Amino acid sequence: MTRVGLLEVRLALHGVGSLKEKRGIIKSLLERTRNRFHVAVSEVGSQDAWGTADLGMAAVSGDAVLLQGLMQKVVRFIESEGRAVIVDYRVEIL
Repeated sequence: MTRVGLLEVRLALHGVGSLKEKRGIIKSLLERTRNRFHVAVSEVGSQDAWGTADLGMAAVSGDAVLLQGLMQKVVRFIESEGRAVIVDYRVEIL
């Protein structure tokens, strides 16, 4: 059976002084996440707010446990980057 893993992440970006600076940080984070984990990822909210970003990610697999583990790895990766702090996140496996 096909499973879809969804991850929603709210980030706090400290010390960001402009939308241009924020977009540079988010663009880099999205590209590295996409390349490392082969997930679909996009900024899905708070595009006009300097200090926050809402990201959405999705992956497809036949194994729900694999998807859960993948989403947790993505969360740890984002935390380890140090450019943003995860304020909240939610994982859902459909």
